[in-house]
Amino acid sequence: MSVHINAEQGDIAEKILLPGDPLRAKWIAEHFLEDAKCYTTTRNMLGYTGFYKNQKVSVQGTGMGMPSASIYINELIQEYGTKELVRVGSAGGLQKDLELRDVVIAMSASYNSGMYKHIFNDDCFSPTADYDLFEKAVDVAKTKNVRFRAGNVLSSDTFYYDDKSYYNLWSNYKTLCVEMECAALYTLVAKHHVKALGIMTISDSVVNGTSLDADLRERSFGDMVKIALEVLV
Repeated sequence: MSVHINAEQGDIAEKILLPGDPLRAKWIAEHFLEDAKCYTTTRNMLGYTGFYKNQKVSVQGTGMGMPSASIYINELIQEYGTKELVRVGSAGGLQKDLELRDVVIAMSASYNSGMYKHIFNDDCFSPTADYDLFEKAVDVAKTKNVRFRAGNVLSSDTFYYDDKSYYNLWSNYKTLCVEMECAALYTLVAKHHVKALGIMTISDSVVNGTSLDADLRERSFGDMVKIALEVLV
């Protein structure tokens, strides 16, 4: 039994969705899983296990940012044996042709965090998605006619920058969007030899200045969740 999740062995499936917001985990469980049961409320970081197309699937909130997400990802893999982890979350668009509600499938995740730099010293590790999960997500998105882009994303430790031009460089280098957890996920699954994928929905645009309100964000994330679940079954 882990410190932060505090679930019993067998409560958590080998396949799991990872939203940052614990209330989004609750929303996913209630709207997409059958016979969903809550296995943890520790620190109000909700986790549920249910069934999707007769396959056992879990969904666990991780909190915002790489430090918080890393705690849950480590414990899910090492304590509960999760094998396939798919992040589902929001992101800020860095390209002008990315519209609100567009889905981004992360091939790779750059980062500005110092969390893992000590592991590789002055060398540069490039966190990437599992190819099989990535290919399946692209196929599902095409089949469902979901508007999506695939490419590099930026995982940032900072949400509010004093320098408003900070993201211009990333945008110029064709980074699709900025979020806060994907690089940590890809780094940890590489270490533990399991599979992961990051799928994000554009909830606001850094370059266009547009955004979804809180209620519309929830209703707009259905395409992303459906793609993620299809990837896992």
